[in-house]
Amino acid sequence: MDQKTRNSLIAAAVILFGFGLVAYFMPTFMIALGNESPVAAGVLAAVFVAAFFLVFWLRGRSQRRNDE
Repeated sequence: MDQKTRNSLIAAAVILFGFGLVAYFMPTFMIALGNESPVAAGVLAAVFVAAFFLVFWLRGRSQRRNDE
């Protein structure tokens, strides 16, 4: 395993761990926020899912730029 592959693996693991941790606590966040506003709880869930894909899209874009 070369240095670049190892760094990519570590970055992906950190990102997945971070999102996994937030996903673990997401029901608690949504219940607390849903008590105030059900719409806000739905927006929170949508932002979480969009952020997951956005982070990996930005990382891929950054990697493509570095490869050129």
